[in-house]
Amino acid sequence: MTDMELGQTDPDYTAFIRKIKDSTGIDLAQYKEAQMKRRLTTLRNKNGFPSFVSFYDAMMKEKPLFYEFLDRMTINVSEFWRNPNRWEVLRDTILPQLLVGKQKLKLWSAACSTGEEPYSLAMVLDGKGILGNCSITASDIDDGALAKAKEGKYLERSLKDVPEQVASKYFKPDGAMYRIDDRLKQAVKFQKQNLLLDRFEDGYDLIICRNVMIYFTEEAKHTLYQKFAASLRPGGVLFVGSTEQIFSPNQYGLESTQIFSPNQYGLESTETFFYRKKA
Repeated sequence: MTDMELGQTDPDYTAFIRKIKDSTGIDLAQYKEAQMKRRLTTLRNKNGFPSFVSFYDAMMKEKPLFYEFLDRMTINVSEFWRNPNRWEVLRDTILPQLLVGKQKLKLWSAACSTGEEPYSLAMVLDGKGILGNCSITASDIDDGALAKAKEGKYLERSLKDVPEQVASKYFKPDGAMYRIDDRLKQAVKFQKQNLLLDRFEDGYDLIICRNVMIYFTEEAKHTLYQKFAASLRPGGVLFVGSTEQIFSPNQYGLESTQIFSPNQYGLESTETFFYRKKA
């Protein structure tokens, strides 16, 4: 794909971005253009549309096509217990710290995709005997992903990192799929949310946002760090993935203007991938 095909001077793609934002509130300009345009060009060509504007017109008339666009845009790839050692740190170190002096925890899984992440959290909480004392909200921009999350049925490959004793406790075979325990489904409140546009609640003890920022611009990441930090209570923790890490200045020999610092958001690194809001 040439620079012109990917570039900022493509009036067809520019019009597509504007129309999508006007009609849905989704701002594709907040995503890295080359990667996003490449993904959407593949989708557009697969469906036989000669231009992005014609693709947009069809999406506004055909819901399945619009849902396919959201699916491609949001990269719904997730697994239970991804990076198992980080979930063990959450269970053994972070949660005991958050529970000091607290009876109930307020928790949020942002950009939850098809539900693997909030359900993993629910398993951890239940294993510690505190699920009933916690409120878990899970949000995503994709209606299709949220519908799958609420249904709670998964392929076996999604369970590959789940400890065997945990998997046998919370999953039951259902044909070629595995169905998650109804008690966990009832513990998670799923809702639609645009992270870049919508306002966030505050007072969260824990916010999880993992492996969703890879296509965001640096400006969009900065905005999200600010919003997440503002939504945490003092002492609350942000749990991120590799694409959301907030590197300290010069940690990797880079100029501080090229990277973000936890301190600028009122956060401090407490464990790898965990940031605590300063009191």
